[in-house]
Amino acid sequence: MPSSAPEAPPEEQMVQLLTAEGTFQPSASAEAYLPYVEKLADEDHQRFYRDMVVVRRFDSEAANLQRNGQLALWPPSSGQEAAQVGSGHAAKPQDHIFPSYREHAVAMIRGVDLLRLIEMMRGNSHGGWNPSEHGNFHLYSVVIGTQTLHATGYAMAMQLDGATNTANPDTDEAVLVYFGDGASSQGDVSEALVFAASYQSPQVFFLQNNHWAISVPVTRQSRTPLYRRADGFGMPGVRVDGNDVLASYAVTAKLLDDARAGQGPALVEALTYRVGAHTTSDDPSKYRTASELESWIARDPIARMRTWLEGRGASAAFFAGVEDEAADFAADIRRRTVALGPPPTAKMFDHVYAEPHPMMAEQSAWLSAYEASFVSGE
Repeated sequence: MPSSAPEAPPEEQMVQLLTAEGTFQPSASAEAYLPYVEKLADEDHQRFYRDMVVVRRFDSEAANLQRNGQLALWPPSSGQEAAQVGSGHAAKPQDHIFPSYREHAVAMIRGVDLLRLIEMMRGNSHGGWNPSEHGNFHLYSVVIGTQTLHATGYAMAMQLDGATNTANPDTDEAVLVYFGDGASSQGDVSEALVFAASYQSPQVFFLQNNHWAISVPVTRQSRTPLYRRADGFGMPGVRVDGNDVLASYAVTAKLLDDARAGQGPALVEALTYRVGAHTTSDDPSKYRTASELESWIARDPIARMRTWLEGRGASAAFFAGVEDEAADFAADIRRRTVALGPPPTAKMFDHVYAEPHPMMAEQSAWLSAYEASFVSGE
């Protein structure tokens, strides 16, 4: 009989600033990150809250659009807003972000029109955009874990190009890469961690532990807390309360600063929860209990931030304005989604090569003639 899994380390090792009840009560391990929170103004706090509310409303609208037949699939992000909004705001404009396929909040923060995500999940596009035109936010990666290798290669190139560790925090660059607890079981992730540690690349691995890799619990995937894997690769590992937007921001900001300063990579495990399904093709009631779900809903990241803001004097008008903005944002997404027509079939040839290619032109012309033959009756 295999031995039972070892116990998790004491709770105080998790960095937390806001308790589930919305009280500012830094944990024992939060001291090094407090200066980053102290620099924040009330406008920053309100922006964090606004972004969480807006992206949750967007996420709900996208799931509804899928149910109405407008999308082929949708990966919900409800419950993970604090991890994404906090870490997303921690990155500087010159940093490069490599997402998986659920980082809707980070995409919004970096200036991506979220209709681009809708188009991808609807089949209107292959998901491509130019990262340099969208806040250095790279493409969604549906193949599990591959983005960690892309990110590591990019970070290594930053070193070779002299784009980091120049003692200029206004221009030094770093990479922030997102993946989940399920992806941590992929070989690609381990390879990325090996190369990042070996070459001391300027990057932060941001692991959103939402407890379920589709239907496989994290306790089945790892017999130790995931942040402790960093020790084996020779880099710092930090576990943060992923439902605490302030802690997610502070930890990520510090580690990105360290990476830019030549201190190498680090791993963050943001402890959070996927409240919805893995995707809209999934039924989580088949593999997790209602009591587990309710226990995490009680730790809702938006509710705790609202409680804290109310205690600091945020007005009812502010919260009402955020709700109105979220409703308008969702309504605009719905309107523009429904207005999308089918993509032209010739679009599949547009980005096969970086430059125009005669073979693609020939194939596109053939397809156009073939389609036209059905109209003309030839």
